[in-house]
Amino acid sequence: MSLRVTFVAAARSSPLLAERFEDDRPLDQAGWDEVQRVARDLLPLAAAELRYCSPTPRSRATGDALGYAPLVQLALRDCDMGRWRGLTLGEAMAREPDAVDAWLADPRGTPHGGESLLAFIGRVGGWLDTRPVDDGGRIVAVAEPSVIRAALVYALKAPPATYWNIDVRPLSTTTVTGHAGRWNLRFDGAPTQPSRA
Repeated sequence: MSLRVTFVAAARSSPLLAERFEDDRPLDQAGWDEVQRVARDLLPLAAAELRYCSPTPRSRATGDALGYAPLVQLALRDCDMGRWRGLTLGEAMAREPDAVDAWLADPRGTPHGGESLLAFIGRVGGWLDTRPVDDGGRIVAVAEPSVIRAALVYALKAPPATYWNIDVRPLSTTTVTGHAGRWNLRFDGAPTQPSRA
């Protein structure tokens, strides 16, 4: 049996340049406003047999606001950034430029004392591979953009460096289909517009 896992990126809790590693802040007003604007379009995903979310406040709030009533999954937590937790990339770079460069260059590196990019991708991929096929074919998971990037690298069996080239916007959706060990990225096109004569 094939699964369809749709990831919904959590609404934002800060402006893009102020995003922090392992950010545990709640949704900001702009995030709430964005959820209200897209809620009607994302509401149909609530029909999924299984509904999950990352443990962050903004992922939980996004899932609840969309009517998903998601179950928190610890495996969908953000990458453990060790002593950089709570810092922006710019702040980490100002404090430890060589360590940040090493971390960006080596997917096995843990100069921050936390989890390597490779371990993070493996953890998220392990969660994806262990979704119960018998409980239904449709799953929705509200997650941090970093978690969705990790899931895509894993699903596509792409080199870990690909992680840095994937841009996941707040409240965007990404779907993978398949089963453990064999995942496909799915693009759903826009509905066909009737032609005008």
